[in-house]
Amino acid sequence: MDTMLEARLQTQQRNTQNSQETSLWSSGFGMKLEAVTPFLGKYRPFVGRCCQTCTPKSWESLFHRSIMDLGFCNVVLVKEENTRLQNVISGRVPGGAGEGQVPGLVKKEVQRILGHIQAPIHPFLLRLFSWALLRFLNCVFLNVQLHKGQMKMVHKASQAQGLPLVLLSTHKSLLDGILLPFVLLSQGLGVLRVVWDSRTCSPTLRALLKKLGGLFLPPEANLTLDSPEGVLARAVVHAAMEQLLVSRQPLLIFLEEHPGAQGPRLSALGQTWLGLVVQAVQVGVIPDAMLVPVAITYDLVPDAPCDVYHALAPLGLWTGALAVLRSLRGWGHSPRVCVRVHLAQPFSLQEYTINARSCWGSRQTLEQLLQPIVLGQCTIVPDTEKEQEWTPATGPLLAFKEEDQLLVRRLSRHVLNASVTSSAVMSTAIMATLLLFKHQKGVFLSQLLGEFSWLTEETLLRGFDVGFSGQLRCLVQHTLSLLRAHVALLRVHQGDLLVVPRPGPGLTHLARLSAELLPAFLSEAVGACAVRGLLAGRVPPEGPWELQGIELLSQNELYRQILLLLHLLPQDLLLLQPCQSSYCYCQEVLDRLIQCGLLVAEETPGSRPACDTGRQRLSAKLLWKPSGDFTDSDSDNFEEAEGRYFRLSQQSRCPDFFLFLCRLLSPLLKAFVQAATFLHRGQLPDTESGYTEQLLQFLQATAQEEGSFECADRNLAISAIWTFRDLGVLQQMPSPAGPMLYLSPTFTSRENQEKLEQFIWQFICS
Repeated sequence: MDTMLEARLQTQQRNTQNSQETSLWSSGFGMKLEAVTPFLGKYRPFVGRCCQTCTPKSWESLFHRSIMDLGFCNVVLVKEENTRLQNVISGRVPGGAGEGQVPGLVKKEVQRILGHIQAPIHPFLLRLFSWALLRFLNCVFLNVQLHKGQMKMVHKASQAQGLPLVLLSTHKSLLDGILLPFVLLSQGLGVLRVVWDSRTCSPTLRALLKKLGGLFLPPEANLTLDSPEGVLARAVVHAAMEQLLVSRQPLLIFLEEHPGAQGPRLSALGQTWLGLVVQAVQVGVIPDAMLVPVAITYDLVPDAPCDVYHALAPLGLWTGALAVLRSLRGWGHSPRVCVRVHLAQPFSLQEYTINARSCWGSRQTLEQLLQPIVLGQCTIVPDTEKEQEWTPATGPLLAFKEEDQLLVRRLSRHVLNASVTSSAVMSTAIMATLLLFKHQKGVFLSQLLGEFSWLTEETLLRGFDVGFSGQLRCLVQHTLSLLRAHVALLRVHQGDLLVVPRPGPGLTHLARLSAELLPAFLSEAVGACAVRGLLAGRVPPEGPWELQGIELLSQNELYRQILLLLHLLPQDLLLLQPCQSSYCYCQEVLDRLIQCGLLVAEETPGSRPACDTGRQRLSAKLLWKPSGDFTDSDSDNFEEAEGRYFRLSQQSRCPDFFLFLCRLLSPLLKAFVQAATFLHRGQLPDTESGYTEQLLQFLQATAQEEGSFECADRNLAISAIWTFRDLGVLQQMPSPAGPMLYLSPTFTSRENQEKLEQFIWQFICS
């Protein structure tokens, strides 16, 4: 890795330009070399273990500690022998939808639908494409890293169990569908069948991708349940999936929406294909399937044409070719990015299906949970979970029973949680977080070097891996070079450099990059904002830290504030495991605040010290029970926490760290506040897209006035609108022109709108 980074530095130095600012990027900064070693002890943290609650047998049997000793391989350095295809195309391509005599017209229609789904893999075309892709990757990417231990774990699971592999991945770039199959083919996993979205590909590109192993859902499969064309299309899709799984061809499904999609994070198409796998196991077509969470991360996501993600402009061969030429032309004039591919621990679908159903409990809508508290009509948080599903059920999934639809939705969220937590944090995410939330007005390079190392260490201590290693100066220089469009370097006295984020829309880009780091600090960020909400009514936000540290915080009060914030934040952001109750997560948040030193226990007069367990008698309440196995009576156990109190720590580092954690959630929370402010200004009724455009323009105008460009993001506007709809602030009603948004009668009064603003503001630390 050190050699790789030195080569990266040399590449940048060869391409220096004459301008003064450009010379600063490639001058090496003139700083003393210092090594940053992102390891805990001797080894990196091994991430990606499966859920011990839902899949305990897989957790124990499908993991081998020896794989932790293996290092990384650079996939773009593979030889031609790694991609030869004599033995990698296994199984057979489904050739029909059933046996027996079929009327000619029906048979012809079945063949047409099957031709839309897939085509026979073309070995020569696949090998030619792999050869060209390898050369393209070597030009565009500095390296594509894959942990050899993770690959060995997947190989062993596949060989030992003799079951089909279903890889469920995040989706960061349109390149993912090409890059991941190549990576896994070069490592001997075989040719992957990749699920593609028809909306992102032209007919010509679809024809090519099908010959390379692509799968597409026919448009007829999305027709209504009583449509004969829809029934036939769904039957053909089921048959094709069943034969593909029986042939044990590995399958790749993207659980996130394609990049640039405006809407929910979880992909409706991905859930549909995962549902077909679940149903194949349930009806006994195959005894089981091995699910593998996959993630891919980039220093920077490769650029794409502006109209690639537009629904009316699918990516075609010419558009793709132009994008390739543009990337090759830029090679040598801009630093190349690094890529990490992550394979989490495989687990049994059958085992998950059996165990997951026991974790289901009662749920209520956000309006039932939160609206009475927002309006001051109630102070008690209901002892139940939040039901919030933004991804609609479409296509074949609608034909499933309601219980099976719920199983697929929760499995999707569970797997996406595993993929995100196993993703490595790249250097650009760490740098963007530091510049946006700690040094938006600028920071000296000498200080930035130390803070980059500090945040790297904090990330590793939380069990998240990082996608880099090497000399600290080289890392920081490479990262700043990648962000040069959004960062300015100014030379100051004594030879130091001042790093300043460029004001304007570039801050929005930094906010998107920093979101990749949020999962590592999410629990502490939620806890810090909850503490801020608890202190909001007692201590002025601008008051000294010592004054805030005087306040006693009871454990019950902390639980309540954490629950309120958990209900307010979208599920697409939290990605909590469905098997984990909110009360369990509250305790996890509290534990994290204590572990990081922000909270210290405070013994109240007359109470037994928390560490004094000598006289405590064990009772039935203390017997072990499965995690998340809570009933209504279990909430009584939290009454024992009434005598437990905490204070904010007075250590010198705590005020800055507390503010840093609060700011991690500030872009979303500030967007929510501005959306609440906009309620009495917006023009309603309006369509969802129309009101989104109204709100986005308001966020952009506010950003120009206040400098809060990190909030001026379309996805944040959509999250605010959907959250307000779930909360009962906005109502959606049918109309001849389509669904229309109306302001709820409850929130037409300015008084209730201000209550909503105040409720959200309490969690924001200015």
